[in-house]
Amino acid sequence: MKKLHLIAIIFAMFSTMGMSQGLKMTNAKNSRAELKEDFDQHFIGSSLWVVFDKIVDESAHFYQLNYGYQFSPKDVLLVEGITWRYNEPLGTYGNSERKYPGEVRAYGIGLGYQRFHWKNFFTSVIATPFLQQFHDTEDEKIQNGFQLYLQGIVGYRFEFFNQRLFIEPAYAFKYWPVNTNFPDSFAEVEEGTPKHNFEPSLNFGIKF
Repeated sequence: MKKLHLIAIIFAMFSTMGMSQGLKMTNAKNSRAELKEDFDQHFIGSSLWVVFDKIVDESAHFYQLNYGYQFSPKDVLLVEGITWRYNEPLGTYGNSERKYPGEVRAYGIGLGYQRFHWKNFFTSVIATPFLQQFHDTEDEKIQNGFQLYLQGIVGYRFEFFNQRLFIEPAYAFKYWPVNTNFPDSFAEVEEGTPKHNFEPSLNFGIKF
């Protein structure tokens, strides 16, 4: 809920900034359908949650790096590298009644597609295979597992500084249909928990 409240505040802030900036820009600049032919084709970025999580919890281990290749004014291919650690089921993350007897460390590289529909309103789909490492309370590695992590995202891109910098407040449906090789002690905690959740996302990037 904290993330949801935070993204609502940030969305409102950037909406105001975007409206102010829009008074100085032509409709052609604001409309993705009317982008000039020599638009910037590449971007790199990350998630602002990487920064916020560190502020809230210095021990947080969540890192993300994004690369995008825009092959048309409306279409983008995405590559997303993510690593994180967690000690409770993802389906009840932040609100779990029980924690794992240890933690999961996950490393993944995902591929995705982003489509702009009207102005900067977009939808994205991303599939990320994760190598998972299960560690006990003594930080000893128990075994490896595999997870397929799928995301469906709806959001809006705000652009600044001649469209070089952007931020994307969004909401995501996340689903992991494949989650294999859990140790028995972890599987006992995981049993009966959802294999999906809904979360806000807040990515940013620089185009070049």
